[in-house]
Amino acid sequence: MCRLIAMLLLLGCGGLSFAQPGTQPIQDFIRVPAGVIALEHLRVVDGTGAAARPDQTIVISGDKIAAIGATGSVEVPPGAKHLDLAGYAALPGLVGMHDHLFYPAGGGIFHDMPFSFPRLYLAAGVTTIRTTGSLEPYLDLELKRRIDDGKLIGPKINVTGPYLEGEGTFTPQMHVLTNADDARRTVEYWIGEGVRSFKAYMYIHRAELKAAIDAAHARGLKVTGHLCSIGFREAAELGIDDLEHGFEVDTEFFPDKKQDTCPDATQAARAAAQLDVRSDIVQATIRTLVQHHVAVTSTLPVFEQTVPTRPDEPQRVLDVLSEDARKAYQGNRARVAQAKDSPRPVLFPKEMEFERAFVKAGGTLLAGLDPTGIGGTVAGFGDQRELELLVEAGFTPLEAIRIASLNGAEFLGEAEHIGSLAPGKQADIVIVKGDPSIKIEDIENTEVVFKDGVGWDSKKLIDSVKGLVGTR
Repeated sequence: MCRLIAMLLLLGCGGLSFAQPGTQPIQDFIRVPAGVIALEHLRVVDGTGAAARPDQTIVISGDKIAAIGATGSVEVPPGAKHLDLAGYAALPGLVGMHDHLFYPAGGGIFHDMPFSFPRLYLAAGVTTIRTTGSLEPYLDLELKRRIDDGKLIGPKINVTGPYLEGEGTFTPQMHVLTNADDARRTVEYWIGEGVRSFKAYMYIHRAELKAAIDAAHARGLKVTGHLCSIGFREAAELGIDDLEHGFEVDTEFFPDKKQDTCPDATQAARAAAQLDVRSDIVQATIRTLVQHHVAVTSTLPVFEQTVPTRPDEPQRVLDVLSEDARKAYQGNRARVAQAKDSPRPVLFPKEMEFERAFVKAGGTLLAGLDPTGIGGTVAGFGDQRELELLVEAGFTPLEAIRIASLNGAEFLGEAEHIGSLAPGKQADIVIVKGDPSIKIEDIENTEVVFKDGVGWDSKKLIDSVKGLVGTR
């Protein structure tokens, strides 16, 4: 009887169908179909850091930007669809450089969110992501293929291979590298499967990291790292291309640091919290990174939620969490509030100061959110929060927008196609009510997101995943 009931539920009892998320036709989420479109009377923030230009017209033809100029001076082809966007601003599609497709399930386990996360990234204006570490690389590759083929909704995906990790990992979902040859074979295998970048993780050893870097560079690909057993300067000298999170995770300042050994995270954080970013030792790290052309990815949102004095996630974030995920997040925040002698309240502003100093010294800063931590950092919403926190850190809104768009595109080698608004580039355009070039919080007023010339309805995308983050 139980087997019969299960089969009837699977097939639909008596012809009754059970609605599943994602069954709504994709075209229902498109506000502006592809074609020839004139976006008129809007403010253009082109992503290069240049001043915003008022009362502009952007002409889209197919999947490309055909023209940009002052309204009335741009030739609009006959038959174009005209959209009056007075009071709105246009920015380039964001390029999220630490944008996983998974979410913490507790107990050191993570679940991919193949339905909710791609929609939330796109709804927030993130038209390109780098996954920056994959726990289910075949799923990520398949999601990319289906999105590229128009079968699923989501951003363009630069799939990062599985974590390159050593002995001591906190989750059984990661393969433990045994030696340098294993690292090289792993990189070469996943390049063959279609991944476009790699991420080294906390317990990897220097020999393994060097082998992975050399194998990736031989094929023209880059390696980033969230490191612990290896310090930032060591990694730079080994040839790494990017380092995740910044000052908060660099263990080289720990006084008893041993080679190829990850120290206790809390003790290392406390050691870093004692340092002045202007000190010689920190400035030496910054100089080394700049000299070796190593980028740093800012992920301020994931750290913000570990600081008890920082605000809780807003209602719009809580609304997309499942009941269990929401309760888990709120419980984690309560524990953060009760934590004694945490170094995080000191480290968080120092991380902001480090990122400013790094850019001032000539470093390339990238932007992402890292939807892990205590569960409040969620795809899309966290990318928008990253922009707000960059401005709080001391960058201008125009600088923050460039960090979150063109810098990422340049790092990925895609700046000819994405990352800024210019004729000939892909029509990846975020339409925002207000003016984020002056008030960065207006980024939250994203209404339409064009990806390759198709205008997606942000509100409908968000509504379609309410209550689903944490489940799918």
